[in-house]
Amino acid sequence: MTTLDEQLTKYLTDAHSIEEQALIQMRLAPRIAGNARIATIFREHLVETEEHERLTRRRLEARSASPSKVKDLVMKAGGAGFALFAWSQPDTPGKLVAHAYSYEHLELGSYELLMRVAEAAGDQATADTARKIRAQEDAMAQRLVGCFDDAVDASLAGKDDIESQLKSYLRDAHAIESQSIQLLESAPKLGGAGELDRLYEQHLAESRNHQARIRERLEAHGAGPSRLKDAALRAGGINWGLFFGSQPDTPGKLACFAFAFEHLEIGGHEQLKRVAQRAGDTQTVGVVEQILAEERAAAGKLAGAFDTAATAALEEQGVS
Repeated sequence: MTTLDEQLTKYLTDAHSIEEQALIQMRLAPRIAGNARIATIFREHLVETEEHERLTRRRLEARSASPSKVKDLVMKAGGAGFALFAWSQPDTPGKLVAHAYSYEHLELGSYELLMRVAEAAGDQATADTARKIRAQEDAMAQRLVGCFDDAVDASLAGKDDIESQLKSYLRDAHAIESQSIQLLESAPKLGGAGELDRLYEQHLAESRNHQARIRERLEAHGAGPSRLKDAALRAGGINWGLFFGSQPDTPGKLACFAFAFEHLEIGGHEQLKRVAQRAGDTQTVGVVEQILAEERAAAGKLAGAFDTAATAALEEQGVS
């Protein structure tokens, strides 16, 4: 049996490790941003992230606890891996912004859960800290939204064949939907909460439709999906399913990740829409706008289910 205070401390150690990963990302991102405005936004958020790390550490100390060295080390390695992945891509600025946009929403979701658990435990100081950090993460996410045009411009710089670029972006979108489908197929078996399970099942049907529509747009350009990209991202979906299955508070972590993944898709599709506009492909623009509306609706439903996720996570832990 785990007490509510013990679970709150675990959520704080998770929050601290997430900030440790964010610090690595914020320090490396300006070097590979490919755009002065994007680089400046990352540098500015580094200052905020340093404060977030201090605030979560202080809340742990106030509870006579300390950060988890193992969690922090693992997350720092993940932060470096994220930067290396973005740097290795032919459209580095776009990948960087889309993944950072997703990560901000992972943090947002994590602080939503932390805030709820802190309030349940009667720790108002921690709840207030979570609320403060959540507001700054949300502001950073909105700054990144304002960078989608810059990210596409930087990604396409020096590349004259817009048709080839559009096909590449369409293949990326198809592959992302492959990962989404794989994750959503596993989610109802892991989620541990009826409302969340229904949301995952509903969006699975939408994701299958999204992938089919993206495939149609590829075929309209005389192209097809990338088997390699699809296989790699499907495998990633399987690995995430295994990861969440091993967690003691699966409903909470899964809801946070699903919320973040929706925003990874949103970031990717926003950039695909801009590339299609530059290519004069109004049909792809229309398809992507419809997909974006459904992705945003799914993200909104997940945000509205954080109370359910927090309650289910505590119940799964047998919190008393």
